Amino acid sequence: QVQLVESGGGSVQAGGSLRLSCEISKYTYTSDHLAWFRQAPGKEREGVAVIWHGTGNTQYADSVKGRFTISRDNRITKHLYLQMNSLKPDDTGMYYCAWAWNDGNWSAPNEYNYWGQGTQVTVSS
Repeated sequence: QVQLVESGGGSVQAGGSLRLSCEISKYTYTSDHLAWFRQAPGKEREGVAVIWHGTGNTQYADSVKGRFTISRDNRITKHLYLQMNSLKPDDTGMYYCAWAWNDGNWSAPNEYNYWGQGTQVTVSS
């Protein structure tokens, strides 16, 4: 079973930066795509960014475009990253990495087969 373990969260002031990492292990076949989601208290889980395994193409939620960058280490993906710059209080939440076997609506949580346990990001004003 695929295992995903996030790290790198923390507390920062608005305008600061964080880099999240997701260590990926125990997989036999590669994913179709990997993504970062976040969930704030009382809100639904939302897709933040996605990267497709075969092409390396990426896509972002409008709220983070130009500020966040998703990347992976290489084609035999062991780590997924999310570089977050110019952080805002609205970026506060639990951040999760997620693995999908098949292509679909990348921002829909139910399209994903495996999830990490999450890492907390808190941005103060």
